[in-house]
Amino acid sequence: MKRIVIFASGSGTNAENLIKFFHNRENASVIQVLTNNPRAKVLDRCKKLNVSALSFNKTAFTKTNDVLDLLKNKQPDLIVLAGFLWKFPENILAHFPNKVINVHPALLPKYGGKGMYGMHVHEAVVQNKEKETGITIHYVNEHYDEGAIIFQAKCKINPTDSAEDVAEKIHLLEMKHFPEVVNDVLFSE
Repeated sequence: MKRIVIFASGSGTNAENLIKFFHNRENASVIQVLTNNPRAKVLDRCKKLNVSALSFNKTAFTKTNDVLDLLKNKQPDLIVLAGFLWKFPENILAHFPNKVINVHPALLPKYGGKGMYGMHVHEAVVQNKEKETGITIHYVNEHYDEGAIIFQAKCKINPTDSAEDVAEKIHLLEMKHFPEVVNDVLFSE
């Protein structure tokens, strides 16, 4: 049985989608959700889905080995960042090499880096009059959005699309592709 740990910071729609995708599977499941936001809606979603969820603070994540120790105890085969906004610490990346992946709401290397998340990305895409955008699923390294790309999916942007319209298109791509790619990464070893 492959074990997945999800990190999320916000509403948790991607986390919920992943939990439901792997629910009742004989070969993989989401065993833990971790968040840096004690008020994140992902905690409520996990409670309803009967998945263990915990919040942690910056000290536990970056200054101590508390989160690393928890992960060592859980022994995940894959750590999935689903709307997680903090830079991942090197001590965790070193212990789980090529085992941490992220979904980014743009076609990297465009619109990546510190501060480029959620609506910030969609607003920049619209402001720059891009003709297409999409999602990038990539390995996580010590730099924001610079890990090796695993998968990209594209969508067209209409000249009349608002940032909200783009966000909706990106959300549909994430819902469709993210679970399948996570599954492929889990079983490609």
